[in-house]
Amino acid sequence: MRLLLIEDETSLRAALVPLLEDAGYRVRAEVDGVAGLERALSETFDLILLDVMLPGLDGFSICREIRRRGRGVPVLMLTARGTIEDRVRGLDDGADDYLVKPFSGAELLARVRALLRRVASDSRPPASIRLGDVVVDFHQLTCHRGGAELSLTAREFRMLEVMAAADGRPVGREEFLDKVWEYSAYPTTRTVDNQILALRQKLECDPAKPRHLITVHGIGYRLENGTARES
Repeated sequence: MRLLLIEDETSLRAALVPLLEDAGYRVRAEVDGVAGLERALSETFDLILLDVMLPGLDGFSICREIRRRGRGVPVLMLTARGTIEDRVRGLDDGADDYLVKPFSGAELLARVRALLRRVASDSRPPASIRLGDVVVDFHQLTCHRGGAELSLTAREFRMLEVMAAADGRPVGREEFLDKVWEYSAYPTTRTVDNQILALRQKLECDPAKPRHLITVHGIGYRLENGTARES
C-alpha cells in the first residue's frame, strides 16, 4: 500500500515515516502544500495523510482540489486544530477522517487500517467484464472471444481485476507492483509496461491502437469501454 504524507513539521514527519514503513506501507513525504497537491494528483496512492497548516497551500484547500479533480483516495487529516468547526470544515471539504495532534502511533495506524479496509470493501471488482467481444470471468479465471478461449496468466487476470476494481480510475505502475507483484520478485515499473503490452496483444483488436487498455501518461493505465457483468 502506498501512502502520501503531507506534513511540514520535521520532527513529526521523521517519526511518522518509519512508523508507517515498519507497518508495511510505502510512504512518500512532502513538506509543503503546493508540492503535496502536485504529488497527490500526479501519482496514485491508497491513502493521504494531510496536515492542515502547511506552507504554500493549506490542507483544506488541498483536500477540496483533490475531490474537485474526482479523486476518491481516502484522506486522513492531521492537525493541532481540534475545534468542532475545524473538524466539520475538514469533513465538508472531503476528508474521510480527522486526527487531532498529539496522537499516538497506535491510534494513527488503527485509523489508517480502518480507512483502507473501508476502501477495499467499496472497491471489489465485478464478477466479470466485457471488453468488446472479449469476456473475462474473474471467478472462473476464464477469458473468451466468441467461442474461443484465450490463455491468460494468473498475473494478467489480476492486472485486469485491479483495473476493473478501479472503476475507470487510472492505476499507477507502483499500485500494480504493490497489488499484483507485491514486490516479492523485485520487479521494476517497466515490468508493468511489458505486461500491459502482452495483454494488449491478447485482448485488443489492434494492439497499436488500444481501445480498452489505455495509457494515462505520467501515471499508468486505465480500463476503458469495459462493461461489468453480473455474476
